[in-house]
Amino acid sequence: MASLETQTKFSRVTAARRSPSRYLWLVLGALLAACSFWFDAAVQEWMTQQQTPDARAFMRQVSWWGDWPAHVAVGLIGAAVSYAAGSRRWLGIFAAMVLACAVAGIVNRAIKMGAGRARPSVEIDAGWNGPRLSSKYHAFPSGHTAATTGFFAALCFARPHVGLLFVLIPILIAFSRMYLGAHHLSDVTCAALLGIIVAALLTPVVQRRLDRARIADAEGAR
Repeated sequence: MASLETQTKFSRVTAARRSPSRYLWLVLGALLAACSFWFDAAVQEWMTQQQTPDARAFMRQVSWWGDWPAHVAVGLIGAAVSYAAGSRRWLGIFAAMVLACAVAGIVNRAIKMGAGRARPSVEIDAGWNGPRLSSKYHAFPSGHTAATTGFFAALCFARPHVGLLFVLIPILIAFSRMYLGAHHLSDVTCAALLGIIVAALLTPVVQRRLDRARIADAEGAR
């Protein structure tokens, strides 16, 4: 037990020592978000030039499967399998993934309804229009991108060597949203940053609960 407590405390101290780097990442994220607005028009024009029927059909499938229900379903199945296999660690990881996906989606929804940014396909009242209920004005940020990034970012934070294998999935989903004219570059960029921030905040909380559970198990086994 003492060894387990030492490892847990060591992980917390190590995270605390790394905390200054988080501010650097926040600054870099803010710069990335700001730059993405600058390239909105150029990326939208490029997407328009690359349109083909087959590509649009494929991107529609990507967007459909890339929405939050599919992510939650995968997470719940993974959690169920982990529970059946007796893997508390992976049960917690899948729980963090589903939670990050859900929270990122909820926060994203609140922002987009308040921002009222018109989608690229909207010609009338283009730009920022304030609170709107119509989905035509829910471009910023991208809900698909926020949900998928939160989901896989949680996996990356918990198990980097596994999470990095799936990094192309959120990238492809974000690309599909721009290709279909549903979002600007800045919409998906800011949504991705939102998903990463949510996952970064929630994953350590779940892992701390796992640490406490392992300590409790170790005490019960003595």
